[in-house]
Amino acid sequence: MGAGVMQKSGGGRRRRSRRGGAKPMSEINVTPFVDVMLVLLIIFMVAAPLMTVGVPVELPKTAANALPGEQEEPLAVTITAQGVVMIQKTEVPRAELINRLRAIAAERQGDRVFLRADGSVTYEEVVQVMGALNRAGFSNIGLVTDTGGPALNGASDGAEN
Repeated sequence: MGAGVMQKSGGGRRRRSRRGGAKPMSEINVTPFVDVMLVLLIIFMVAAPLMTVGVPVELPKTAANALPGEQEEPLAVTITAQGVVMIQKTEVPRAELINRLRAIAAERQGDRVFLRADGSVTYEEVVQVMGALNRAGFSNIGLVTDTGGPALNGASDGAEN
């Protein structure tokens, strides 16, 4: 993949002449480079959708804007439609929720946590999990929603009339 020198093999004494001496190669073959780049592109195109964290839930829609990103990936707590509580992708019994959250809080720098709940989950269940998060030391709780919901002013895109 670079310029090289072609040498004529032979033993004994070497003579420098135009025909049999060392000639610099003036062409770079980029075909292997392009092949590798195309393979990497395909790998990343296939792997990128698989890198999303979370359990599939039907999030409620709101008119709120997205929160800015951070350096440390926030903890994700999910309540499924069946009422199952999950930390990241691990199912956690409600009786062990506070103890597990306290252990996680001891290892983390920040106290930010994203609470994801299916739209069919009752308000009471969401508030109970929020209370458990607060008791475990997570005071910075963000509720995750989808955009494009009602703005409660008659418009569906969040724009004021």
